[in-house]
Amino acid sequence: MLEQHQAGRPPSYDDLIDHLVRSTALQRGEAARVVLDVLAYFDERTEDYVRRRHRELQSGGLVNTEIFERIAGELPHRAVAPPELSLRQLRRIVYG
Repeated sequence: MLEQHQAGRPPSYDDLIDHLVRSTALQRGEAARVVLDVLAYFDERTEDYVRRRHRELQSGGLVNTEIFERIAGELPHRAVAPPELSLRQLRRIVYG
C-alpha cells in the first residue's frame, strides 16, 4: 500500500501535484488523483498484477498460452521487477 511517514501520516506529494498543475492542463484535484493512481499502480503486488493482466488479456480474446507468455515478458519491466516466474508459477497465481 502507499507508504506511511512519521506518525502514520501519508507522505505529501504537494510538490509533484504543483508541478503537474503548472506543466499540464490538470486542475489540482485531477493532478492529485493522477498521482495517487500512479502510486497505486506501482504498489500493486505481483500476484494482483498477474491476475489483473490475465483478465484484461483474456477479455481481449487471447488464449492462456499467449497470455502467460505475454505476462512473463511484461514482469521484468515493472518498476520493481519481481523474481522471474515460470509459466507454471503464473498459472498457479491465476488458478491456484
